[in-house]
Amino acid sequence: MSSNQNRPYRLLIEQASQLVTITSDPSLRLKKGKDQNSIQIIENGSMIVGQNGTIVAIGTHEDLLQEHPFIKDHSQFETVINARGKSVVPGLVDGHTHPVWSGDRTHEFSMKLSGATYMDIHKMGGGIAFTVRHTRQSSEEELSHLLQKRLRTMLRNGSTVVEAKSGYGLNTETEMKMLKVIHAVNQKYADRLPHMIANYLGAHSVPKADNVTMTEYTQMVIEEQIPELIRLRDQGLIDPKFIDVFHEEGVFDTESTRQILLAGREKANLKINFHGDELHAMKSAELGAEIGALGISHLEMISEEGTRLMAEKEICAVLLPTTAYVLRIEYPPARKLIDSGVPVVVASDFNPNAHCMSLPFVMNLSCVNMRMTMQEALVACTLNAAASLDCSDKYGSLTRGKFGDCVIVNSANWEHLIYEIGNSSDSVINKVIKHGCVVVDNPEL
Repeated sequence: MSSNQNRPYRLLIEQASQLVTITSDPSLRLKKGKDQNSIQIIENGSMIVGQNGTIVAIGTHEDLLQEHPFIKDHSQFETVINARGKSVVPGLVDGHTHPVWSGDRTHEFSMKLSGATYMDIHKMGGGIAFTVRHTRQSSEEELSHLLQKRLRTMLRNGSTVVEAKSGYGLNTETEMKMLKVIHAVNQKYADRLPHMIANYLGAHSVPKADNVTMTEYTQMVIEEQIPELIRLRDQGLIDPKFIDVFHEEGVFDTESTRQILLAGREKANLKINFHGDELHAMKSAELGAEIGALGISHLEMISEEGTRLMAEKEICAVLLPTTAYVLRIEYPPARKLIDSGVPVVVASDFNPNAHCMSLPFVMNLSCVNMRMTMQEALVACTLNAAASLDCSDKYGSLTRGKFGDCVIVNSANWEHLIYEIGNSSDSVINKVIKHGCVVVDNPEL
């Protein structure tokens, strides 16, 4: 690799054994059904990224030599990477994370191993309530430090875009504090850390310690938090794109969930991507189809009708195998959803309950325990994940005009990214590239 300044192009990757583009069609929003198992691979592939960070040209090395003969001498590029013997995949997109919080819940893991359920811990004041207490007490500076550390780990594991939820404040002040931290880190470290897409989750739980009912808290979210969100966004202090609710028995019922999600969409122009059908059959998929959700997470308990509607409306099913793994519950029906034509995403669900920041591990878990193919899993963590966040026009595949985000794998076969369990951040991943800039550069082994 060589690096020079003030050249017309930012990056040339040349002669990759496999250049996994996912699709050659930049207008393709997502893949579903049998198409989710189909990915495009260019052998002996090369790619040029311009100074604006987007892909200028991509194809076989021979084709690029014919179209752009100047690539021979490398003088036009700030950075040149010879990827012979290596493979390249799109930068990974983590479609569901909770990265802003403080407080250590290791003790709850021990409780779960002894048989306590998620709702057992929730009723004892643990779980979300424990994290809320600590997050409310933490400064923006402390939360920012923790967030940056987690993002660096995600980046080393190949994630270049991350959905980032609030949700551990459960009052106006702390929810807005979390969104401010997400926005500030995005602005300050735009060229060094994964790009975050903020999802406002003020309705993650009802703060019982504040002595409010679900109905009262629902009105607080609609009448206090959402107006403050709009005010701070207008000032340029926050920039949420989505709204989320934990639609679950004993948390937020269907009517409260509908009211909050519609208020976010109608008052604040937020898109809908929410939790549902996890521990109980709540008809969350039916609700999502009714109100125009882009994505619904969990779906362990999705109904037949909900499956049909999600396929019909092309609503992304954001599946979280780490949650089922940690809670020892049934995995989401990935095979059935894909075979029914639902576009499937898999995500880390990074949070204090499922402390995972590695999408390669999540893909492995998806293949082994949800019976997905490696191709389906890769699409689920690239193009489909980007679609669930309404950004597949910019991310999720290596096609002309999209950002040059990619992961270089230390193998001629891209499947090693999934096959090697738990080694991705050092031995499997050679480099991580964001907008054509190398942001992770592991030494050659």
